[in-house]
Amino acid sequence: MASIARKFRRETKTVGLVATMGSLHGGHLALVQEARQMCDVVIVSIFVNPAQFGVGEDFERYPRDLTTDAALLTEYEVDYLFAPETHEIFGEGFSSYVYVEGLTETLEGASRPGHFRGVATVITILFNTIRPDFAFFGGKDAQQVGVVKRLTRDLGFETEIVVIPTVREKSGLAMSSRNSFLGSAELEKASIIYQGLQHARTAFRNGERHGSKLAQIVQDTIESEPSARVDYVAVVDNDALEPVEKIGDAEVLVAVAVRFGKVRLIDNIILNRRQ
Repeated sequence: MASIARKFRRETKTVGLVATMGSLHGGHLALVQEARQMCDVVIVSIFVNPAQFGVGEDFERYPRDLTTDAALLTEYEVDYLFAPETHEIFGEGFSSYVYVEGLTETLEGASRPGHFRGVATVITILFNTIRPDFAFFGGKDAQQVGVVKRLTRDLGFETEIVVIPTVREKSGLAMSSRNSFLGSAELEKASIIYQGLQHARTAFRNGERHGSKLAQIVQDTIESEPSARVDYVAVVDNDALEPVEKIGDAEVLVAVAVRFGKVRLIDNIILNRRQ
């Protein structure tokens, strides 16, 4: 992969990377389509990264279907699929990790200790290997986007991070590989997450500016579904991810994590005065 990427750089071709863990869905494909429009060469990586899963999380049962994913990517004219084995990324005696301070310690970082260390490390390895001109990420993983942008800037990668808005099912539920763990009834119930976020957006448009009240609106809505267990609801600054009590001119992120049985889903919306 590194040799192929060097060849493209010598030819001054623009390289785009879509980094995934496979089990591809419409959200991933939106990233691929954007990459296809912007870049000469599109590379999709598929790697279920053990370093970003904690003890008791769903690493072993995370959906994997490389054959189906590869066939799907062919339809979207992807140039290269990079699907390394674990030992190729984390070789024997591997002991070097990337830790982004501050941004990784709240929200998902607080609920999943070590998660972003794993994310930042594997992204660094991918960026070092491929040296993409552009890397494409989904807005659903807003905190991950912030972490990747920070490490890209701090470590001097010459990669521009392109963020694509969250792709949703007709019900409003954010597309996620973990949705495959839900039955049809649970999928319908999980749409309550987006309903809660939309209720907060409506309240904001109607003049509510207190972060705690908006968070309570989201939580109350989601908890009206008996099978939903809220992990967190947070209203934070969209850049620093610090809690916001009184919303001013800066964009804020309303982020949630909710469990349905053993399945944990995340989602978010961005609020700003232009809305």
